[in-house]
Amino acid sequence: MLSLPPLSLYIHIPWCVQKCPYCDFNSHGQQGELPQQAYVDALLKDLDADLGFVQHRPLSSIFIGGGTPSLFDAANIGRLLQGVRERIPFSDDIEITMEANPGTLEHDDFKAYRAAGVTRLSVGVQSFSRDKLNLLGRIHGKDEAVRAAELAQAAGYQSFNLDLMHGLPNQSFDEAMADIETAAGLNPPHLSWYQLTIEPNTLFHSRPPQLPDDESLWRIYEAGQQRLAQLGYEQYEISAYAKPGFQCRHNLNYWQFGDYLGIGCGAHGKLTLPEENRIVRTVKIKHPKGYLAADDYLFELTEVAEEDRPLEYLMNRLRLMAPMAKEEFEQRTGLSRQVLTEGMIKAAERGLITESDSHWTLTSKGQMFVNDLLSQFV
Repeated sequence: MLSLPPLSLYIHIPWCVQKCPYCDFNSHGQQGELPQQAYVDALLKDLDADLGFVQHRPLSSIFIGGGTPSLFDAANIGRLLQGVRERIPFSDDIEITMEANPGTLEHDDFKAYRAAGVTRLSVGVQSFSRDKLNLLGRIHGKDEAVRAAELAQAAGYQSFNLDLMHGLPNQSFDEAMADIETAAGLNPPHLSWYQLTIEPNTLFHSRPPQLPDDESLWRIYEAGQQRLAQLGYEQYEISAYAKPGFQCRHNLNYWQFGDYLGIGCGAHGKLTLPEENRIVRTVKIKHPKGYLAADDYLFELTEVAEEDRPLEYLMNRLRLMAPMAKEEFEQRTGLSRQVLTEGMIKAAERGLITESDSHWTLTSKGQMFVNDLLSQFV
């Protein structure tokens, strides 16, 4: 039987100063003054249409992503969060994250965003190397990134994250390790450290840069894992590392197949309807002009069929390092744990998982070959 999981809210703000050559997110370069007030009005109308999915749950987390949300001023972020609070109750310990880029964040506004209700920042640093930042199309430098982290800490946020990439064009082993050391020296409670990948529909896809070879990538990854552990960061997800107690709650709910409303341009949502034995996914209108002109913001609503639920759950849940509770699988999918038995036996025989009465746990080999494990359930 399906059970209602915790509920989160994702808010998408699609504008950025310029499109980065590696980015395949729904983002659009800023042209002239942003329609901040009109977009906040549209976001709240969008949320009004989704209130039937709330089902008396408080919000456990909010994530404001983009694009570059820090292009919006604190007054409009505050009006947005107040409008959300008027529609859906907040849990007592709600975590509200906003993405920010060092090159666009007005440093005087750090405390203003916090006063507006933001409790956590995620700062898109990517690298501290001027050369690599230029290749990535970033509009900030090392000094701005360092200053942003220092000001985030001084402003008294509950937590902040630094986004860091490796496997960058022409990146050496020493350059990748230097980025980790610089980031850790700023003492962020949370680090996202992930490999650059070339995605379709990006400038890098049409004009591929020279990336490190596989042997170099593996050396960087292996050494980076060890160094982050030495520095006190626990890997709790494939590309996320945190000091104890500082895991991103929004990420955890997402990867645990929790529910999330998605509002804003191209935002995705995933909602559970236990009384109807349904799980649905929503997508909102993707282009800013169309979104702002719309009366109905829903672009697509699809149902996750029962036969697809095991794989959908596993594709999310296996990104987390923590053991996977069999009871959680049943609650989030509405299916018996027995539907996984055959596939899990094969995975265990290959050394990808271990099993107890209550949990499945990825082995170190399983963490490296998650796709092989998932292939047992296709």
